[in-house]
Amino acid sequence: MKTAIVHEWLVNYMGSEKCVESFTNIYPDADIFTLLDFLEQTDRDTILKGKHATTSFIQKLPLAKSKRTFFLPIYPIAIEQFDLSNYAVILSSSHSVAKGVLTRWDQMHVCYCHTPIRYAWDLYHQYLREAGLTKGIKGMWAKYFLHKIRQWDISTANRPDYYIANSAYIAKRIKKTYNRDATVIYPPVDVDKFSLQSKKDNYYIAISRFVPYKKMDIVVEAFSKMPDKKLLVIGDGPDTKRIKSLATPNIELLGYLRMEQLKSHLENARALVFPAEEDFGITVVEALACGTPVIALNRGGTAETVHNEINGLHFSSQSADGIIDAVSRFEKIENKFNPEEIRDSSLLFSRTNFEDNIRTFISAKSEAFFNRNNPL
Repeated sequence: MKTAIVHEWLVNYMGSEKCVESFTNIYPDADIFTLLDFLEQTDRDTILKGKHATTSFIQKLPLAKSKRTFFLPIYPIAIEQFDLSNYAVILSSSHSVAKGVLTRWDQMHVCYCHTPIRYAWDLYHQYLREAGLTKGIKGMWAKYFLHKIRQWDISTANRPDYYIANSAYIAKRIKKTYNRDATVIYPPVDVDKFSLQSKKDNYYIAISRFVPYKKMDIVVEAFSKMPDKKLLVIGDGPDTKRIKSLATPNIELLGYLRMEQLKSHLENARALVFPAEEDFGITVVEALACGTPVIALNRGGTAETVHNEINGLHFSSQSADGIIDAVSRFEKIENKFNPEEIRDSSLLFSRTNFEDNIRTFISAKSEAFFNRNNPL
C-alpha cells in the first residue's frame, strides 16, 4: 500500500529522526513530508536514504533554518496543506504538529507520538518563564498563540486512527491530553554500535543539549562541589554560557561531538549522570549498551529503562544536592554492578526490535482497518 511518512522538521539527526530512519528502512518506497528539510548530506543518506522530502511553504521563508521556532504560530496551517490523498497509509512522527495532517475516512493514519506539544502543555509555564515571556506585550502574544496551539492540538486529537507512544510515560500524557489510548513501542537505539567495556576509567559523564529543561546546569553545579571527582560534559546549546560559568577545573566541557568521538567517552565512563525528565532518553540506553551504569532521575522515560541498583541508580530530587547524594550512594555499591548484565538490559530497545514491532503493529492494524472499511 502506498505510504507517506510525515515529520515536523528535518534539521539534525536526533532521537525523533532516528525513528524516521527506521520508518524509511521499513518502507523504502514511502514519500516523506516535512515542514522543513535542511539536512546535511550525510544525515540525509542515513535518515532518508538520499531522498529529499516534500516541504511546506515555510521552507522558503527568510530565516526558516535558523529561527524555525519563530514560525510556530503557522505550523498548524502549514501541516494541513500537505495533500496526502493518494496514500493508503500515513505514518506520522509527531512531537509538535505532524499528527494534524488531513486524511480521509478511508486512509489509515498511525501517529508515533514522541510527546504532546511540550511547550503548549506540560512545559507551558516553564517555557514562558525561561523565555522571559511571563509579562508585557510579548508575553501576552506568546500566551495567546500558545492558547490557540492548544485549541488546535485538542481539535486534531482524533485525526490519527491509532497512537503509538515511545514510553508508558508518554502514553499517560497522551491519555491525559487527548483522551486517546496508545500502544507503547520503545524507540530504536543502535545498541550494536556500542561496545561493552568492563574496565571503566575514573570519570563521570553527562551528555545533552544545553537547554533549560535538560538540567545540565545542576550536574555541573553538583560536580563543582565535588572537586575530587572528574566530570566530562558533552553537548552545546543556548545555555552554554551559563554552564561554562559554573564549571570548575575538575569539569571538562567537550562541546558537541559526533558519535564516533562520543562513543569512546561513554564506553569508558564510570557512570552517566542523567538529570532530565525525558520522554524516553536514548542516551541512557546507549550508556547501558556500553555496560555503563546510569545515575538517573526516577521520573519520565528513564524510570522505565533504569532499574534501581541493577543497571543504575535513581534519584528523586532534581537538584545539585540530589545528584551529590546519588553519586555518594552509587560509589558505595559500585562494585555490585555487572557490565554484562547492564548491556543485556539495553537489548530490548534495539533498532531491530523497534522495526519488527512497528511492522507487526501496522500490518495488524491495516488488515483490521481496511477490512472494516471495505467489506466484501
